[in-house]
Amino acid sequence: MLSLLAGVDEAGRGPLAGSVVAAVVVIERGQIIAGVNDSKKLSEKAREAAFELIIEQAVDYAIAAASPAEIDELNILQATMLAMRRAVQGLQITPQQIRIDGNRCPDLGNLNPITQPLVGGDALCMAIGAASILAKVTRDRQMRLLDERYPEYGFARHKGYPTALHREILEQHGPCPEHRKSFRPVREAALLRGAGGYR
Repeated sequence: MLSLLAGVDEAGRGPLAGSVVAAVVVIERGQIIAGVNDSKKLSEKAREAAFELIIEQAVDYAIAAASPAEIDELNILQATMLAMRRAVQGLQITPQQIRIDGNRCPDLGNLNPITQPLVGGDALCMAIGAASILAKVTRDRQMRLLDERYPEYGFARHKGYPTALHREILEQHGPCPEHRKSFRPVREAALLRGAGGYR
């Protein structure tokens, strides 16, 4: 329906470990969801609170991901497009217009809505801002679960991003199965540990 607008955003393009997560949120045009802003501008507590409001108040939403193995196989850009496509395909409602954060749109196959890239869209479009929160909160939760499986890597602290702490841990322990082997710091850490560098 023309009155419905969908926004798509992702979280996790830059990290060295974990999936890239995409979300899509469908809202009525002009609808306001309290607490929604670009996820990067919100505290973790504020994002968690907004997450619950979004899933309660959105007309529809879906969340999907592309795994570290898919990132290594496809490259991070194409894996991000894959995660976005999976999210949109997970909707129960097909809106006629979808705004995508960034400067390009994924191939949505035969869904055929009007798609529009919007640079900085998470701060400009309510639907994209809501999607950014769903994606970020979901990915952060995934990284906390990985922290339980691989406690020595500190995933709950750095969320997989290439911080000084994460790089130091990588050099010390080598990569784990959730690391993106195609990313240079991960390759370099594996080489430091020789042929058996991956756990």
